[in-house]
Amino acid sequence: MSNFIGTVNGIVWGPLMLVLILGVGLYLMIGLRLMPLLNIGTGFRLLFGGRKVASSEQREGEISPFQALMTALSATVGTGNIAGVATAVFLGGPGALFWMWCTALVGMATKYAEAVLAVNYREVDEQGNHVGGPMYYIKNGLGKNWAWLGILFAGFGTVAAFGIGNTVQANSVADVLEANFGINVWLTGIVIMLLAGAVLIGGIRRIGHVASALVPFMAIAYISAGLVVLALNSAAIPHALELVFSHAFTPIAAEGGFAGAAVWAAIRFGVARGIFSNEAGLGSAPIAHAAAQTRDPIKQGMVAMLGTFIDTLIICTITGLVIITSGAWMSGESGAALTSLAFAEALPNFGNYVVAIALAIFAFTTILGWSFYGERCAEFLFGVKAIVPFRILWILSIPVGAGVSLNLIWLIADTLNALMAVPNLIALVLLSPVVFKLTRAYFAGAAR
Repeated sequence: MSNFIGTVNGIVWGPLMLVLILGVGLYLMIGLRLMPLLNIGTGFRLLFGGRKVASSEQREGEISPFQALMTALSATVGTGNIAGVATAVFLGGPGALFWMWCTALVGMATKYAEAVLAVNYREVDEQGNHVGGPMYYIKNGLGKNWAWLGILFAGFGTVAAFGIGNTVQANSVADVLEANFGINVWLTGIVIMLLAGAVLIGGIRRIGHVASALVPFMAIAYISAGLVVLALNSAAIPHALELVFSHAFTPIAAEGGFAGAAVWAAIRFGVARGIFSNEAGLGSAPIAHAAAQTRDPIKQGMVAMLGTFIDTLIICTITGLVIITSGAWMSGESGAALTSLAFAEALPNFGNYVVAIALAIFAFTTILGWSFYGERCAEFLFGVKAIVPFRILWILSIPVGAGVSLNLIWLIADTLNALMAVPNLIALVLLSPVVFKLTRAYFAGAAR
């Protein structure tokens, strides 16, 4: 079964999927006339201005625009930023980082479009909560003939969440805490279960509050540690950047513990791990942005696109440069162990603990963010009656994930995660005229 799922995984994360995700992002970026790149500053102003919402807008959503982005970031900033970047460099060489940047640049347009459609086509459920995401903009934007596509997305999302957003994350935390601090994996699982349960019982409002506190703290702490390492390795930065750009287009020979990589490997693993990290095109983040307290889809879209910028162009870049400047990428290590080694070489007896603690917090917040994604997908399929059973099952799955081997579960979840992108990308292309029209109208009004 592992072999079969592995084969399917190789197909769904293969060249066609990567071309589709990059192609749709490029199409949207051109259609938007580079607006996401030209309005990064505007996005940050809206982000900081949206930490609190005017009382007249309170009924329009459950969490502030800032909390919506932090909730989305809580799900994306995780193992992909630490283990994913390291895996990309290990398999594709330094050039993989260049292709991660390319993925992020076009991914900003994708994330923008997803959030615009999520807010524009969201609904209010029986409990009075605003719900949205790909399944809703497929249903309300494309009509009844496309309803099956929304059901497919919700089905993939509900099941994939338990793997990529729950058990796999709990397993990552348990492993890293056992390796660095000797903490029993089952104890870790139980503690995470209790902490997550205390947050999830309060729904999206509590998730938003916790995410808005934890995500900025953990991101700033990790970025600061990374910048300290880069300052210590500053002499190696020019050569590291030379490697990134040169090996994005030329093969790199085997050296030290590095096995060598063709240009295609740099492209494939850079793009795949970039998408895995920032989730642009997968359709997960717009589920969080649909709950934002806003009446303007365009403003929330500009806040949403910052998720890709922060996740990949800042955090992943720091991880990648730390690995390359340290020379650890030639050690033969991979994944989180490679990132840990790179930090430890610059900060002996300290750097590996920074990575361990960051990975633990990143993974915990990913569990919170993905619980909301999975819950909304389950609600779309089965109604609000599915919310409480889903939360109970979600919480009980955490210690199981922490204590057992997850190779097969990881493969299945990774495959379903990729399959989520297919309905979403189709909807983005078909509804792109709506995104373009709303964007033009907004900026035409702003210019007057």
